[in-house]
Amino acid sequence: MNATTMAFSGMATGGTIGILVAYIVIFALLIYFMSYRPSKKRQKKLDSMIASLAVGDSILTSSGFYGVVIDIADDVVVVEFGSDRHCRIPMQKTAIVSVEKAE
Repeated sequence: MNATTMAFSGMATGGTIGILVAYIVIFALLIYFMSYRPSKKRQKKLDSMIASLAVGDSILTSSGFYGVVIDIADDVVVVEFGSDRHCRIPMQKTAIVSVEKAE
């Protein structure tokens, strides 16, 4: 082997590694923009919705029940379900999926 053949073979290996690194970076960016970022955006929206929770708001729980907020504590919300005034259940704020503000 002469010097030029060795130089070309070294360049081919370096080029292959560069392309491989570029594909890995592009794949990582795709994963970030398609899964991680929307998840964070959704969580941020849910956190702001729970922070603005007030007494009298209608909520939907993660188990599919609709109710009205009666009392709010640190991590616990007392919710009244249905028209029965005796059906008041304390639940965690993390169980709230959506909030509809009372007019």
